[in-house]
Amino acid sequence: MRRFLQRLLTKPVLRLADRFSSRPDEQRVHDALSKLYAHTKEHPGKKGLLIEADATTARFIIFSDQHKGAKDGRDDFMQAEPNYLAALEHYFYEGFHLIALGDSEELWENTVGPVKANNKLSTAAEKKFLDHQRFTKVFGNHDLFWNNDPFAGLQLLSMYRDTVRIYEAVILQMKLSEKQFDIFLTHGHQGDGQSDGNPFSAWFVSRVWGPLQSYLNINPNTPAASKELKTVHNRFMYEWSKQEQNPVLITGHTHQPVFASLTHLERLYKQLIEAKQQNNEVVIEKLNKEIQFRQEEYDFVNSNYANMRPYYFNTGCCCYSDGDITGIEIAEGMIRLIKWKKNGAISAREVLEEMKLSDLPV
Repeated sequence: MRRFLQRLLTKPVLRLADRFSSRPDEQRVHDALSKLYAHTKEHPGKKGLLIEADATTARFIIFSDQHKGAKDGRDDFMQAEPNYLAALEHYFYEGFHLIALGDSEELWENTVGPVKANNKLSTAAEKKFLDHQRFTKVFGNHDLFWNNDPFAGLQLLSMYRDTVRIYEAVILQMKLSEKQFDIFLTHGHQGDGQSDGNPFSAWFVSRVWGPLQSYLNINPNTPAASKELKTVHNRFMYEWSKQEQNPVLITGHTHQPVFASLTHLERLYKQLIEAKQQNNEVVIEKLNKEIQFRQEEYDFVNSNYANMRPYYFNTGCCCYSDGDITGIEIAEGMIRLIKWKKNGAISAREVLEEMKLSDLPV
């Protein structure tokens, strides 16, 4: 039956997806982010949460895009779960506040029941943060259910055995010496024509459109699946954040880590320029090999990468096929892009990039 429906419906569904697609419009994205940021500042605790923190002592770990599923063949989180559990254990005992920045649960491909039943270990690990008032949960486009279903609160209560508030954004209001600045966190689907519309369209996408695409095994272009849209998303986020009076921005959504406005490939090219200026042949050879390897998975480089300033960060995801996970840490007055990966039988933390919070352009 599924094969018959795939043959019958795939083309019309793709045509509809193209017509009402998530292909982002820059002005719509910027308007949505500005509106959400202003609403969170003016009405904290409603759509968005405002957290005041001392930049020298604050400890936050930001993970997104776990896409926890039903432990079946479509579950992208299965391979990454051991690293995720090890990371949460580390961050809990180190006193971090956990921010889950959307798409924690894969509720396009699954109903809530199987996701709850098959992810009790990670839910229990997150609940430890909740019990100590160090857990904030933000919804994304693949778990819009948490924001628009009338029974979402009861489902969350049954998962965590406690009340869990759902937000669309978080503002970290950081105090550093004599100045104060904001770091704005949201999933990053804002302005998306499919999943950031009116309440009915959001409900339709999360309860009908997304599951239909999953059942038909088709994946219309979304930033997480399309190299082209990753590029567009990164540019729109960067352009919004660099505007005067806008804050530093952290999102997820694309599954591609970005640190200080640069992807890993762009950072390698920037390092290559510096190595050539220093005539360091050993480093040049090493970087060229790494660039060649990275180009196989992602080959776009922003034409202005050498001049981009650190306004925008992206967590990456917790569902890479090799089981690695990435996230953003804020601790010890630093902001870091980190990876957790298996080192033999042990999950180990690796710092990929870091910079001082005081060096942010705020």
